[in-house]
Amino acid sequence: MTNLRVRPTRPRGERAVPEARGSVSAAAAGSEADLLAEWAPVLEAVAEGAVQRELDGELPVEAVRLLKAEGFGALRVPQAFGGAGLDVVGLSRLWIELAAVDANLTQAFRGHFALVEDRCWHHVRGSDQRVWFDRFVAGEMVGNAWSEVGSDIDLPRTVLRPRADGSYRLDGTKYYTTGSIFAEWVDVHARLVRPGHPDEVEDPTAIVVVDARDPGVHVTDDWDGFGQRGTGSGTTTFDNVGVAATDVLPFEDRFPYQTAFHQMNLLATLTGIARSALADVVGAVRERTRNFSHANAPRVRDDAQVLARVGEVAAAVYAAEAATLRVAASVQAVADAARAGAEEVAALVEASEIESSTAQVVVSELVLRATSDIFDALGGSATARPLALDRHWRNARTVASHDPRVLKARVVGAHAVNGTPPPYAWSIGATRRRQEWIGPGPAPGRAG
Repeated sequence: MTNLRVRPTRPRGERAVPEARGSVSAAAAGSEADLLAEWAPVLEAVAEGAVQRELDGELPVEAVRLLKAEGFGALRVPQAFGGAGLDVVGLSRLWIELAAVDANLTQAFRGHFALVEDRCWHHVRGSDQRVWFDRFVAGEMVGNAWSEVGSDIDLPRTVLRPRADGSYRLDGTKYYTTGSIFAEWVDVHARLVRPGHPDEVEDPTAIVVVDARDPGVHVTDDWDGFGQRGTGSGTTTFDNVGVAATDVLPFEDRFPYQTAFHQMNLLATLTGIARSALADVVGAVRERTRNFSHANAPRVRDDAQVLARVGEVAAAVYAAEAATLRVAASVQAVADAARAGAEEVAALVEASEIESSTAQVVVSELVLRATSDIFDALGGSATARPLALDRHWRNARTVASHDPRVLKARVVGAHAVNGTPPPYAWSIGATRRRQEWIGPGPAPGRAG
């Protein structure tokens, strides 16, 4: 296993302008060029061995450790609490850059940044989040544990039971627990059992933040998808795990733009994958000497059809990046309205959900096509396994399959024609009853 080290260009917490308490905006974070220059050495270190990790099926443990140490998980934490105070657009930009060197890592931190965002939202609204901010700044990471196999929609089988001393006991099994194998904490969606209420359908659900170091928490790297193999998306079981009352959060209090935020992460991941594919095809075309007898030029790099194909891939990357950053701006608009009235927040959330759904439809298609089309420019030799160029399509196809992209065009169309609100809270599981999402306002989104 490779030990990754990097010397930062400057301390992560230092910025030219101090941040006002309550703000998580990053005017103080400097220009985009400064941001990328600051993180370039870290990204270069993470990139070392990324292809070999893919070929060997090795989890990026050292890369995650490096990102933790460099303060990646505290990018959104306000500067007053030791974080970088980065805004959502800047965060998305770094997600894209990270995905371009290792697509697994951006997605592995997806659940972490969702809880960070939730804590930032409540901080701006006046709730003391110092305990969590201190954990994030110390490099502690949060994994995700929401999805289950075999459970009904809206009725998780993972259960939280109250104890006599005011604490809780958590038991259950979660599948596709992205990032949890690297994490110190796990963000769990559970059903809260109420003594004396036998109808489990009526049980409320809650967010439970569990210490992954508890002996009753077991994470297995058994994710067997053909892409995104290094995201740490295996199975996590909870066996008589004690949970403090302060770590049980009402589901209805979750930050209201969670669905759009989660989708933004996948969009950034897809864009980074396309960026990486573009870099690979450009480098290969420049160096390629073997050519076909009926090619359009003696050198591959001068062939008009090959250049056109590369240009199409570059255009796809451009469009995907622009769409992702536009979604990020819409998410930032909601974050900036944390103290606004309910109607204003609801309108901003709806706009952000439609932005993310629209981008999901087009970005998925662009990136899937681009990661396939690179082979038109390179020929059969590009399929050699040591090159691992197939990883781009496999990873993109896996990311694009997580959330129901095929359903989103209808959501966008219904909103455009009839003003139908998007499904703010959606999940995956067995269907027991009709799922309605048309309502008066947004509810917190669920991770897909």
